[in-house]
Amino acid sequence: MISLEDIQRVANQGPYAPDWDSLNRFELPRWFKEAKFGIFIHWGLYSVPAFNNEWYSRNMYIQDHPEFAHHVATYGPQKEFGYKDFIPMFTAEKFDPEEWVHLFEAAGARYFFPVAEHHDGFQMYDSQLSSFNSVQMGPKRDVLGELKAAAEKTSLHFCTSSHRAEHWFFFGHGQEFDSDVKEPMKKGDFYWPAMPEPDNQDLYSEPYPSQEFLEDWLLRTCELIDRYQPEVLYFDWWIQHQAFKEPLKLLAAFYYNRGIQWGRPTSISYKHDAMMFGSGIIEIERGKFADAKPFYWQSDTAIARNSWCYTETLDYKSVKEIIWNLIEVVAKNGNLLLNVGPKADGSIPKRDREILLSIGEWLKVNGEGIYESKVWRKAGEGPTQLVDGQFQEAAPTCYTDEDIRFTVKGASLYAFVMEPAKEEVVITSLAVSPDQNAPVFHGIIKKVEILGHGVVPQWQQTTAGLVITLPPLSSQLPITFKITME
Repeated sequence: MISLEDIQRVANQGPYAPDWDSLNRFELPRWFKEAKFGIFIHWGLYSVPAFNNEWYSRNMYIQDHPEFAHHVATYGPQKEFGYKDFIPMFTAEKFDPEEWVHLFEAAGARYFFPVAEHHDGFQMYDSQLSSFNSVQMGPKRDVLGELKAAAEKTSLHFCTSSHRAEHWFFFGHGQEFDSDVKEPMKKGDFYWPAMPEPDNQDLYSEPYPSQEFLEDWLLRTCELIDRYQPEVLYFDWWIQHQAFKEPLKLLAAFYYNRGIQWGRPTSISYKHDAMMFGSGIIEIERGKFADAKPFYWQSDTAIARNSWCYTETLDYKSVKEIIWNLIEVVAKNGNLLLNVGPKADGSIPKRDREILLSIGEWLKVNGEGIYESKVWRKAGEGPTQLVDGQFQEAAPTCYTDEDIRFTVKGASLYAFVMEPAKEEVVITSLAVSPDQNAPVFHGIIKKVEILGHGVVPQWQQTTAGLVITLPPLSSQLPITFKITME
């Protein structure tokens, strides 16, 4: 079993040390910048009730919450049937890790992130620190280990995520009335520590996480790292709280040094400035940057608008909207991490499967301009502008036939027409001008193609832009021009 002394030793043995000056020497692995598209997986006990969203474990103990009323009506009072009682119902009889990873490959993903532990504290992997894990209870299977083994038979990169930090307060509301969340509790218990929920947006909020909890968080995370050796480790929100600053630096040095020992680079993906800029991968939840950035980043979003886990009332996004998101993110120097939520039995819902396979079909044709691409001198053109920041997906962005996004690879510029609706496309960024000092394109265009279409379109450069005549199109999804330079 890993100890705090082990963590201190590895974190301080170099080449990384637990301070921001050292961690700022972090370099993002090349494979991650080339991969562009990954799959997130929210699957756990919350998939059993499948009601509203993955925060069921918290909300079922809040007396004015829809989950509270639903729980009482469906399962009985919380003192008689608590969240822990979903564990025997989580049998995962249809879980087939090889089927999952083959589906993700068919979707065009290059990596994936199964959630190792969500806020509810149920570990989806083998652990010596708590018996409340998928090996000793519920499915009686090492979910994370099986997915890693399946991934190693494919080209997919194995990553994982920890959402443990929020567990400090996630069951706290259960102590406000007569429920099964009761004192006394000790470290390792499922509901422990069930503290009163603070203002979770306040970086110094009380009750302040205890040293015992922070050490437990550190031990759990380092155990996860050592046992499963993920290539990227994702942290959800609340590790930006002041209490986590020191243990987070220790954890990062431990993980990055382990990567050196393993002979492959490791990375941490984080939100809300939890880590110092330059020491990991910046993450934006359900949002994007409005403009291309000089640093690499990742946007994480879900296949449904209203939940990360499977529920019976999912508001699915369209294939077109997800492809728009992918193009927008890649054009601005980022990756898209798309979440799916399997059912409690381990099967992936039909609609999720259909969407993933449709994305994969589009990427078979257009992925040439996505994978291994880089940002161009500008991310795009057209009237549609995004808002910087997270949680910007209440409604889909509406694009026009003038909205075009760019990437570049080798000798080619790739222009993605977001909403092809006209017989003629004008790319104004490629206009010619007699004034060599004008801020326009001055390169030589050799050839223009439409990926996936055998017909070579007619085109000409004018002072208005590169004018391309489109052949009849059979799809309403974005199309890609491959513009080869001399």
